[in-house]
Amino acid sequence: MKRVALISIIVSDMSQTQKLNEYLHEASDYIIGRMGIPYRERNINIISVAVDAPQDLISALSGKIGKLEGVATRTTYSDVMSDGA
Repeated sequence: MKRVALISIIVSDMSQTQKLNEYLHEASDYIIGRMGIPYRERNINIISVAVDAPQDLISALSGKIGKLEGVATRTTYSDVMSDGA
């Protein structure tokens, strides 16, 4: 079962961006779109990632990202689901 979701990410430790980008690259087949906003006044990056993926993959990705030091994440799921590939 695939779901559409939005993963919201706030990065306050810029040394984590390489690992974050590796995680997102691993899931690139499921990413619909990505928007990053550098908030220089606060020295953080705000990233939104829209995905259409199996729920377990979304949860695993969000969990891996959230374990990075200096990175916060929340995932919002839509009611849009499908059985298809």
